[in-house]
Amino acid sequence: MNQPAPAPSPPALPVSLAANPRLSAWLKFSSAGEVAISPGKVEIGQGIVTALAQIAADELDIDPFRVRMVRASTAASPNEGVTSGSLSIQQSGRALRHACAEIRQIFLQQAAERLGVGIDALDIEDGTISGPGNVRTSYWELAGEVSLDRDATPGIRPKIAAHRRVAGHSVPRIDIPDKVFARPRFIHDQTLAGMLHGRVLRPENARAKLVELKEDGARSATGFVAVVRDGSFAGVVAETEHAAEAALHALRKGATWSEGEPLPGEDDLASFLKAQPCESTIIAAKAATSPGTVAQTIRRQYTRPYVAHASIAPSCAMAQWTADRVHVWTHSQGVYLLRADLAIVLKLPVESITVEHMEGAGCYGHNAADDVALDAVLLAKAAGGRPVRVQWSRQGEMSDAPFGAAMAIEIEADLDAQGEITGWRHSIWSNGHAARPGRAAQPALLAAFELETPFPRMVSTNPLQANGGGGDRNSIPLYDLPSWHIESHRLTTMPIRTSALRTLGGQGNVFAIESMLDEIAAERGEDPVAFRLRHLRDERARDVIRAAAARAGWKPAKQPGIGYGIGFGRYKNTGAYCAVIAEIEGEEDIRVRKLTLAADVGEAINPDGVINQIEGGAIQATSWVLKERVRFDRQRITSTGWTDYPILRFSEVPDVEVELIQRPDIDPVGAGEAAHGPVTAAIANAVFDALGVRVRDLPITREKIIAAMELT
Repeated sequence: MNQPAPAPSPPALPVSLAANPRLSAWLKFSSAGEVAISPGKVEIGQGIVTALAQIAADELDIDPFRVRMVRASTAASPNEGVTSGSLSIQQSGRALRHACAEIRQIFLQQAAERLGVGIDALDIEDGTISGPGNVRTSYWELAGEVSLDRDATPGIRPKIAAHRRVAGHSVPRIDIPDKVFARPRFIHDQTLAGMLHGRVLRPENARAKLVELKEDGARSATGFVAVVRDGSFAGVVAETEHAAEAALHALRKGATWSEGEPLPGEDDLASFLKAQPCESTIIAAKAATSPGTVAQTIRRQYTRPYVAHASIAPSCAMAQWTADRVHVWTHSQGVYLLRADLAIVLKLPVESITVEHMEGAGCYGHNAADDVALDAVLLAKAAGGRPVRVQWSRQGEMSDAPFGAAMAIEIEADLDAQGEITGWRHSIWSNGHAARPGRAAQPALLAAFELETPFPRMVSTNPLQANGGGGDRNSIPLYDLPSWHIESHRLTTMPIRTSALRTLGGQGNVFAIESMLDEIAAERGEDPVAFRLRHLRDERARDVIRAAAARAGWKPAKQPGIGYGIGFGRYKNTGAYCAVIAEIEGEEDIRVRKLTLAADVGEAINPDGVINQIEGGAIQATSWVLKERVRFDRQRITSTGWTDYPILRFSEVPDVEVELIQRPDIDPVGAGEAAHGPVTAAIANAVFDALGVRVRDLPITREKIIAAMELT
């Protein structure tokens, strides 16, 4: 007897809309002929406010210039968690598209009733709703008659791709004019009435405790307002930035610290990582259907160092107390999550705290933006109701903010007699890659660990593989291999503070996998592009590799000292596809001459914006590969400025070309982190092609190349 087919699942709302179903939380029509859009995702330079405006304009049939994007705030915006993981288009974009599609239908129904015509006879052009006989109204005329204080309805069908007129086209970025014309858009440039300035005193040695503090020198500084101390947290408040710096300098002279806690040895991080207590997890395992004979096993180890966010402008925040309520202005990527941690530290209900986003000059991961917000809140308690602005120093930014975790990755590949892969084993040792605020019962903010009654220091964890993973991100091969075993060893100690940095473990794992594949291809004498294509079934993956190779003219004739390398990845194995051909020149140092990339993000809402994101990721990855490494001795972080932590200079930026494969009928995904792993691998593989030396330890410096030559 045939079983009845299971009933189809009821339609579901997009995840962000399900969490914030009230339509009025997303959109409001103003009497001035504008639409105010208030997403919970924030602008951190990725162009999200422009792309979201395009989505809204399409679904509402209005000109994009009518859309006014409102900064995220816990007082009014939907709670979309944190802006991270290249998820803004997937989460906020889908929610906004659905909400606007439903709002359009609501207004059409109201217009049909007012105009006395059928809803199917109505059209909308730039917000004007018209029908037969030249009858017309508009969103703005009807706004007083339509209440959006209702929950979104599942099953609404937004426009199909062919009917979208704005998405899929490059429009000017909303946030760029202010930045080009030096108007105060960044939090660093903002002022509030009666604003004071604060600075926080922190030790040079890791986790040293404040034993004694003499305040006389700081109190005698011109413009001095207050000294704040709570355990090892100490800071000053003054009338001007100059006065705050002078008071801090005097306060530092009067401070006595404990010795602190030892840091690991910098020169052999792999051994350190492997020797620490850890939590081991099998990420994926697949057995071969017919195991082949193993003729040889290749074992390789790849490492990356601790990496700093190295934000161009140090972190900054403002806070103001009014009685028992506090208002915070911040460039945090998660205003609601920051509010949750502030509530724990301050022992206040979340309703007493307002956190409002302002753009900052560089924030792509858990840098010090959240830490400085708590600093400002604590110092503002002594300001008598006046707002206090706190900006970290360059030294503080480079030593006290969380870092991207160091990684040691071992890969073993079993080969048969013909050099074909029969087995693959991938092991990762790393601290966790996530200790963001708002995700635990304890706060993840630096000052919270320093108070007289301190909160315990959080040891970073890893997101679940279903959410993209952390240290294990991108560790499962996309290639058609007969068997594999992937395991992750997350350290349960954390002498150096780590948290989310762009790509989390994705950069390290793609670097390792793509380097190992190149090594096997070289062992076989097979072209590395052909080798990859032969092991891939996913046609979108094959398309980006073929597109990058074709655009780069793979493979040019051999020239002395010039090398070419390929790298490929799909971010989180579920997001954007990206393939890269790197052209490098081996001189005194490695110079990346050109990067040719192909990317597939599904529907590209703003193609120029997607290309900008791919370009930016490629340049940042080049800097990571060639230069960036957190330096430290056994007592302290020593890379506290641009001299000790160099980043790529403008004169060193490679020529970057991006080919975007448009797929308007496939849901869009984010682009910001897609290029990092493939670019890292492509440069490393190009170095081998140029010099015949395989560098497996990042960054690829002159010293690392010499060390690799000595091992060859």
